[in-house]
Amino acid sequence: MFWILGFSAFAVFLGIAAVGFCVLIISFFMGEIFDFGDHDAGHDLSDGVSMMSSRVLSVFVTAFGGFGAIGTHLEYSIGVSTAMGLAGGVAFGGLIYLFATFLYGQQASTDVRISELAGKKGQVTVAIPKGGVGQVRCTLGQTAVEKIARSKDGGEVSANASVVIEEIVGDVIVVRKAE
Repeated sequence: MFWILGFSAFAVFLGIAAVGFCVLIISFFMGEIFDFGDHDAGHDLSDGVSMMSSRVLSVFVTAFGGFGAIGTHLEYSIGVSTAMGLAGGVAFGGLIYLFATFLYGQQASTDVRISELAGKKGQVTVAIPKGGVGQVRCTLGQTAVEKIARSKDGGEVSANASVVIEEIVGDVIVVRKAE
């Protein structure tokens, strides 16, 4: 059938593999191809890796074309070669998806939510004058956080004093002396 158009099944499968490989190389240099602009072709509902990412899809297409070409080279029928390509594409695309999911899961975040500071103990690093603001340092997990602070009663709090964070008002924390 393909020979009528001047193409063999082998050439078609190799062409498919070449297109997939080119998209893979482009996504290697440019990042996620389908995420340009304000749209997301992956429509992934979680914050993880999408099955529709350009890397997963391009590996699937490359493997599909490569395994299909191998099937036609071994003189299997086009149906069997297509099934081989589909199986190879699913296997290799799935491996890339699992590997990307593993890498995504290894990411760490240094985000500190200021709301998590309420109730924590800290130490005054810059004295808080009467009616004014100073600075307090506390640790949240493994992260040291320094925030502008004022005392709850408006009184003075000396440097190196231990305090408890009572509340958060905007970017300023309200503290009281620890007992």
